[in-house]
Amino acid sequence: MGLYVVQVVGGQERHAADLIRKVAGASVEDSFIPELEVMKKIHGEWVYKREKLFTGYVFVKTHEPAVVKKALMALPMFARMIGTGNDAFVPLSREEVAWLNAHTDARTHVLEMSEGIIEGDEVLITSGPLRGQEANIVKIDRHKRLAWMDVHMFGRTKTIRVGLEIVTKR
Repeated sequence: MGLYVVQVVGGQERHAADLIRKVAGASVEDSFIPELEVMKKIHGEWVYKREKLFTGYVFVKTHEPAVVKKALMALPMFARMIGTGNDAFVPLSREEVAWLNAHTDARTHVLEMSEGIIEGDEVLITSGPLRGQEANIVKIDRHKRLAWMDVHMFGRTKTIRVGLEIVTKR
């Protein structure tokens, strides 16, 4: 069973995931959009929100990628399976799948908020899925409670936004 990535128009991910499940039927075990948990200030109060981790992509777990590709042609929207272009479908690598499984909740596919502290010039993640990933953090915005980190996904290094609350700075 491989985990494949389908590129869709940004903003249509949820609709595309539902249609893929419906059109491809039993050949698709799961079709989902990984999300991240962030905090937003709304009316002066911090609330948890979910946003897309990879805008414009739907993840499809299947053992029949050719059936899924054929089903994509029946969709009333742009949707293409990421591959080499010559009808060769490339699933996510073991490392990419391991990263997703280690950092997102298996049931909800959400990368939850992490907490950390800053000691001098170093960031130390104290809790959450980013614990132990300090070396991959590129930038932190303490006021928006966000961090940017480098991950290897889709066969290349990609900088993604993640939720990180810095509780103290020493």
